[in-house]
Amino acid sequence: MTLVDLETDFFIAGGGMAGVCAALAAARNGIKVVLAQDRSRLGGNASSEVRMHIVGSDHSGARKGWREAGILEELRLENAAWNPHSAWELWDLLLYDKLISEPNVTLLLDSVLYAAEVEEGVIERVMVRCDKTENLYRIKAKQYADCTGDCRLAIETGAEFRWGHEARSEFNEPLAPEDPGPETLGSSILFTARDYGKPIPYKPPHWARKVTKDDLRFRSVKNWEYGYWWIEWGGEHDTIRDNERIRFELLSIVMGVWDYIKNSGDHPDSANWGMDWVGMIPGKRESRRVIGDHILTQSDLMGLNGDFEDAVAIGGWPFDNHPPSGFDNPEIPPYVSVKIAEVYNIPLRSLYSKDLKNLFVAGRNISTSHVAFTSTRVMGTCSVEGQAIGTAAAFCVKKDYNPRDLYEDKPCLKDYQQRLLRDDQTIKNLKNEDPDDLARKATVTASSEIEGSKAASIIDGFVRDMPGEWNHRWGGSLESGEAWIDLFWEEPQKIGSIQITFDSGFSRPLTLTEQAGFRSKMVTDRQPETVKSYEVLYRPKGSSEYSTVAEVEDNWQRLCRHRFDPVEVEAIRIRVTATNGNPEARIYEVRCYEA
Repeated sequence: MTLVDLETDFFIAGGGMAGVCAALAAARNGIKVVLAQDRSRLGGNASSEVRMHIVGSDHSGARKGWREAGILEELRLENAAWNPHSAWELWDLLLYDKLISEPNVTLLLDSVLYAAEVEEGVIERVMVRCDKTENLYRIKAKQYADCTGDCRLAIETGAEFRWGHEARSEFNEPLAPEDPGPETLGSSILFTARDYGKPIPYKPPHWARKVTKDDLRFRSVKNWEYGYWWIEWGGEHDTIRDNERIRFELLSIVMGVWDYIKNSGDHPDSANWGMDWVGMIPGKRESRRVIGDHILTQSDLMGLNGDFEDAVAIGGWPFDNHPPSGFDNPEIPPYVSVKIAEVYNIPLRSLYSKDLKNLFVAGRNISTSHVAFTSTRVMGTCSVEGQAIGTAAAFCVKKDYNPRDLYEDKPCLKDYQQRLLRDDQTIKNLKNEDPDDLARKATVTASSEIEGSKAASIIDGFVRDMPGEWNHRWGGSLESGEAWIDLFWEEPQKIGSIQITFDSGFSRPLTLTEQAGFRSKMVTDRQPETVKSYEVLYRPKGSSEYSTVAEVEDNWQRLCRHRFDPVEVEAIRIRVTATNGNPEARIYEVRCYEA
């Protein structure tokens, strides 16, 4: 093995959705990042190795209007446009492309963190091993993040963590059991299948479970193309150390369930169906949770404790607990779901270790009680946590802070939250108050305003509406072939950067999935609401002529940024000539900056 020394600003262990979003956020905010991922591909449970679809705050479309924004939305929109046929391996490639295209990111695939050196509560360096290249990496960073799910980095540093569920009395959580215990949610292995148009016989291996109709009392097998999250096992065992046994048991259940579908006689229409993929990696739901300065609880998520001054991301999936016995207990439903009335905010203090001064966390291993974890664990929420800590790490590196310092410096904390909003991260009840945004003091006019919309909404500070509302976006008719919106200033402004937030259809879910019923709710292509073709123009003081600084012909993204040599302007115009399907132009926000 060859020893390789690396020095960076921010080291991330774990390349699931939390780690990917953390790396992109940090790199785009100007710091150097090294990300180590123990697999050959990125995405974790959302990768082609596991194939779990990403869900989150919008509850798979049940809470319309609350799909996550920011980096996750960018990835979803790019996948829908670039991969409309929903090939999982192309999603893997998209994530890979995003990271290697960032000059500030060094990506180490097939690389496992195995040691850390800590001095007086500060992580000094970590060790990472890659057998594929026969390299041992000794990595020194200013800030570190554990996005591994299993707390691999946190364990090596000695950070305090929790496992299992708390007693109801500890946090006064009605959904918690009376007594504490080590049991967790189990793991799952998924499979996909398709109709081959001819009979496909199936003979299970000798080690497959014998599954009967009684085993499926609370588990539907009416759809065969993608299944089944409820093939779950291992919650009564150690989901880390017993992973090999869990893999075997899950595969035996998968084989047994498919045997029942094909050979029981209860599903004769399955004759032409055959499995075309079976996962080999258990998709893990739960293991360790790092303890931070704040432990999120049921009351927090229900809004009973007020809002957080350090809110940095949103969640909204229901409290979704699964019995630890999993498939072994067919007498009870495979889940208990309790809806949360509104989306909730997640505080920065739950995204770093209380023990290690420079250790962030994002993903299913953040600082929560077990009850709160049953909501925060899903990958949409993990992704926005990742964006939050990546941006926080950039602030910490630039100011020579640690995470707790960022929380305690209230003016800096506000600047950090405003930066998150600028990068399209959603924080409930927070609006754009960026003092550098020159658009906020402009007068806004437009070629037209469809009923209910107002041109001035593009500078009201909010960038999402609920279905049927036009409170925070402008809509302009394209009947004449174009629609435009102008920002005018009484005094000339020096502008060199403009960003536009378009409508990308938050009223629908959007994710990569093979579940046909879920896919039917989506547009798995460019979103029709999104502006496709537009120009950005400026007008100097005293002139009636506009000059073009940017022209786009095939856009599908929600957030679009344009930089150019700063110019003195009296007005900025966004001229829209086409959308990806809708008859009107839609814009949530325009921001203007000097640079």
